[in-house]
Amino acid sequence: MNSEHGKAHVTVLGLGRMGSALAAAFLAAGHPTTVWNRTPGKAGALTSAGAVQADTVAAAVAASDLVVVCVLDYTTVRDLLDPVGEALAGRTLVNLTSGSPEQAREMAAWAAGRSAGYLDGGIMTTPDGVGSPASMFLYAGAPEVLAAHRETLAVLGDPVDLGPDTGLASLYDAGLLGLMWSVFGGWLHATALVGADGVAARTFTPVALRWLGTVGGFVERYAGQIDAGHYPGDDATIDVQLAAVEHLLHAGRERGVDGRLPELHRDLMAKAVAEGNGGDSYARLVDAFRTR
Repeated sequence: MNSEHGKAHVTVLGLGRMGSALAAAFLAAGHPTTVWNRTPGKAGALTSAGAVQADTVAAAVAASDLVVVCVLDYTTVRDLLDPVGEALAGRTLVNLTSGSPEQAREMAAWAAGRSAGYLDGGIMTTPDGVGSPASMFLYAGAPEVLAAHRETLAVLGDPVDLGPDTGLASLYDAGLLGLMWSVFGGWLHATALVGADGVAARTFTPVALRWLGTVGGFVERYAGQIDAGHYPGDDATIDVQLAAVEHLLHAGRERGVDGRLPELHRDLMAKAVAEGNGGDSYARLVDAFRTR
């Protein structure tokens, strides 16, 4: 279903901050956009910009071949769509609601049972970043479904195809958020450490960001080692880094900085050394997180 200008019609279900940002991006790109929200008043700014407000979920689904849903959780998704499931036949449902890989796979099976195309997605930005090509939107599901709607979805951000396993968008999302929090934690600890000697965060951070570029090079190298299960310590071995982390812990103790984060790293490294892996690269510590 396309407009007279060739732009696909899109429906957005859920107008929280993120859902509203999604609808606004579609409108800004010239896509005829139908919106629905449980609280109708949230659609005011969007209807002023040209969106059509549907009175019911059924009417919203009927308005477009591409239906994007972004609500609180998967339970809410099912509560909204179960009563109108048959109307999704022949349409594509793009679920940008946060959840677990297991929930995503169950939702994909639900959609398939109603002859609907399905993509599960992960939004790797805040609402302010929606519409920027620098922002990643992760999609998992049938590649041909993404290919059919890639141009439309690209107005939200760069569409990253994770392949046919619909659980992977949620899994990547969880892993990437964990990475973000770990980076935030390391930066905050380091900022507290140097700040104890009077260094401003704005002074320290450009140096920290430059260092993260170097760290990215290590990560690329270590990815191959993890896949191969072989960890040559030809850059910096675990036992050398175990000695180095003690310097960080000492500096923190002298300055009254909480040491729990570097203590975790120290303990993981010490365990690897005790197991006879001190000559390996830091990538060997992936085994410490593999509990199965």
